[in-house]
Amino acid sequence: MCRSCIAKRGRDLQAVLDDVIGPVLANLDMAEPRPRRPRVIVTRRLTPSIETRMAELFDARCNQDDTPFDRAQLAAAMAEAEVLVPTITDHIDAGLIAGAGDQLKLIANFGNGIDHIDLKAARARNIIVTNTPGVLTEDTADMTMALVLAAPRRLVDGERLIRSGGWRGWAPTAMLGHRINGKRLGIVGMGRIGQAVARRARGFGMAVHYHNRKRLPEGAERDSKALFWPSLDAMLGEIDILSIHCPHTPETHHLIDARRLALLPSHAYLINIARGEIVDEAALIDALEAGRIAGAGLDVYGNEPALDARLLARPDVVLLPHMASATFEARDATGEKVIANIRFWSDGHRPPDQIFEGWL
Repeated sequence: MCRSCIAKRGRDLQAVLDDVIGPVLANLDMAEPRPRRPRVIVTRRLTPSIETRMAELFDARCNQDDTPFDRAQLAAAMAEAEVLVPTITDHIDAGLIAGAGDQLKLIANFGNGIDHIDLKAARARNIIVTNTPGVLTEDTADMTMALVLAAPRRLVDGERLIRSGGWRGWAPTAMLGHRINGKRLGIVGMGRIGQAVARRARGFGMAVHYHNRKRLPEGAERDSKALFWPSLDAMLGEIDILSIHCPHTPETHHLIDARRLALLPSHAYLINIARGEIVDEAALIDALEAGRIAGAGLDVYGNEPALDARLLARPDVVLLPHMASATFEARDATGEKVIANIRFWSDGHRPPDQIFEGWL
């Protein structure tokens, strides 16, 4: 067949395609397909930038009045959402998970700790759980050191004295506290935050001791310049300040109880920015009232937000409102991690911060 015949046949075929397929294509929406927008329910207010980003990416509903959800509201959210974004104030137990709708496939926790979520029940329903590790480390370590300084040096007592109008000026024996330099800091839980605290403590001239489920690798232990104690009980008798940084699990519930508090020297201070349930709060108050330890710095409590009235009455305890990670930077970074986990899941990929069995 000559070239001119081939060209003519090609033109005829193109004409047929234009006549037959052209109208079909014209009736199609040729706009770029939009990605699926999963239904996301967020149980608390987040920073404006994160809420805006979620609204852009997802079919998101946020808790505009920022009042913690009660159980009925949580159940309703889990019956509707494909993705639930809870916080530490939401206790998601086996009953709530059992009653969740089949469409709920991801619990993207806003925060690192996941002791408020029944992981076993979630696995049984094939619901993925994610958290936001790493973003709170430096801020939480900073606040730990603030309490390490505030409790022994009586910073809050001094501030109260000024505001009360009772200060009569400097005196050699007024407002005496304890020196930090040279003291022995005992860390329980040597993860990211524990190691960050160790670095800061060295800057204040403290000797760092630690107890952990597993000893740090040689390089990490060398960098931390910390002495490992396989026995928590043995370490407690040799330190001046005890700082809690382990997760709350059934094994660590009331890890620091009356027996272990009695092992601390009477001049020791206890610092807790991890979870209130790790310390037996009633036993701690008893030890303080009896003078068996010198004081404490607390950012978390066993029955938040309720506080034992006896704690409020203690001048030797610095009390903070669970604010160790409360920085603009940390809250934005946490939200970005939540968004990343949801996007990975929505795109059919494994979320980067998925919690697996044996995580704790």
